[in-house]
Amino acid sequence: MRHCVTVVLLVSGSTRVGSTNSTALRTVRAVAPDGVEARWYGGLAELPAFVPDAAEPAHPAVLDLRRQLAAADAVLFCTPEYAGTLPGSLKNLLDWTVGTGDLYGKPVAWLTVVATGRGTGATAALASVLGYLGADVDEAICARLPLSRTDIGEDGLVASPEFRAGAADVVRRLVGHRRSFDNGRIDDGIR
Repeated sequence: MRHCVTVVLLVSGSTRVGSTNSTALRTVRAVAPDGVEARWYGGLAELPAFVPDAAEPAHPAVLDLRRQLAAADAVLFCTPEYAGTLPGSLKNLLDWTVGTGDLYGKPVAWLTVVATGRGTGATAALASVLGYLGADVDEAICARLPLSRTDIGEDGLVASPEFRAGAADVVRRLVGHRRSFDNGRIDDGIR
C-alpha cells in the first residue's frame, strides 16, 4: 500500500537572519503531523525583480520557485510587516506567480507571529494579493500565534508548547482543507 504524503511548502516573508517568522516556520517543519512533509522554501532573496515582459527561459530562481510550488499540495506563509504592508521581497515572489497561475486553486494559509494589534497591514495585503491570484484561502485556518525571542530554544526552534500545538493545528487544518477540496473535486466528477 502506498503511503500518501501531503506536501506543504513553507514560505517566510523575511530575508533577515534570525527572523522570528522564519523560526516559526522551521518549527512548523519540526512539528508537522504524520503524513505531512513540510518543505522549506529558501529562495526568496535570490528571486530577481519581477519584470512582466522578461524573456524566457526564466531566471533559475524563478524556475525553482515554480517547481516547488507545483510540487506542493498547499502553502503556508509567515511574514513580517514592513511600512504597513508586505515586505517587497514577498510581494515580488507573489508577482512572479501572476502570469503562471502557480497559486491558482492551491490551498494557502498564513501564520502571524506578532502581538495582537500589529501585522494587520501585512495580512490584509497578503489576503488581497492571494485573492487576485485565485489561491484557495480559508482565513479560518490562518492563525495569530504571538512569538517572542524568549520563546526560542537553544536548538533555534520555538520551545513554547502552546505555539507548537497551535502551529501543528494550523498545518492539520490546512491539510484537511486541501483534502476536502480534493474530495469535492472527485465527488463533482472533475477528476
